[in-house]
Amino acid sequence: MSFLSKLLFKNKTQEITAAESGSILIKGEELKRSVNEVFGRSLFVRLVDSGSCNACENELAALSNPYYDLERFGIKFVASPKHADVLIITGCVTRNMLNPMLKTYENIPSPKFVITAGDCPESGGPFKDSYSVCGPVSKYLNVAVHISGCPPEPETIVSGFLKFMDMMKSS
Repeated sequence: MSFLSKLLFKNKTQEITAAESGSILIKGEELKRSVNEVFGRSLFVRLVDSGSCNACENELAALSNPYYDLERFGIKFVASPKHADVLIITGCVTRNMLNPMLKTYENIPSPKFVITAGDCPESGGPFKDSYSVCGPVSKYLNVAVHISGCPPEPETIVSGFLKFMDMMKSS
């Protein structure tokens, strides 16, 4: 069979290995236990994109699809900062988004925490030399956990939530 026919006629579906699905289930169950132990309910998260290419937002959105289904582990994304426990910030801080980011943080009830996702919130990524970039998030807010990656994979984001929950348990 030629290379072209292999490309055209191969099975388009990809199987998820047991190790991959088991990994997210194991991490997810651990996350669920931690959320119940620390918060006694679900952990509510507000997302702010402070200026990015949207790759990190796509990975965070993937956490809501049926494969990952982060809500079953107690993590829920909310539209209003008044309902949030944690603020997740993606993208480098731009001049246009600095005040909205700070206002969102101010509207989260105490105690409030910040998690940054992706490399841009800390390093500026490919936008760091732009006139519109104000600097890292840590210059303006105390960051509890940084989830690195460009973009971070959903499993890495779940591991970041676990790291945050471990930090909460130890404090």
